Amino acid sequence: MHRLAKDSDFDFIYQLYMHPVINPWLLYENMDENEFRPIFDELVSRKFLYVFYSGGEMVGMFKLVPQKYRNSHIVYLGGICIHPGQWGHGYGSMMLGEVIRLVTTMGYKRIELTVASVNFQAINLYEKAGFRNEGTLKKYTYLKSEDRFIDEQVMALIL
Repeated sequence: MHRLAKDSDFDFIYQLYMHPVINPWLLYENMDENEFRPIFDELVSRKFLYVFYSGGEMVGMFKLVPQKYRNSHIVYLGGICIHPGQWGHGYGSMMLGEVIRLVTTMGYKRIELTVASVNFQAINLYEKAGFRNEGTLKKYTYLKSEDRFIDEQVMALIL
């Protein structure tokens, strides 16, 4: 199950974004709670951020960012992750299935995402869900904490 994130989800979302295993694959550098709060508040107020849960327990999150104008048929999927303590239960596939159903009911025709070219586990999961690689963005993401760039694959699912 999924729902829009709310203010009371801050601790869970912050923990996911700053988790040492997950953080290198997501958008934001490590930061303290006070620095992250405005980011979280904006995501919640714009209704971009969702939590995924099973059995009443939050296990993951994702963002859906609608595009505009001629690209209004596209939604960007980002910040998608399952808490490492919940890995191995099939939640990633379940969550992606829910995302696809949700996006379809919202009327979008295309889901886009970017994923680090070396994040083979995520790429495999996205391919199983029907996403296809559309190209590579060279040195697209800069990991300040590691002082290095990583390539990102653009992947999309046409609905």
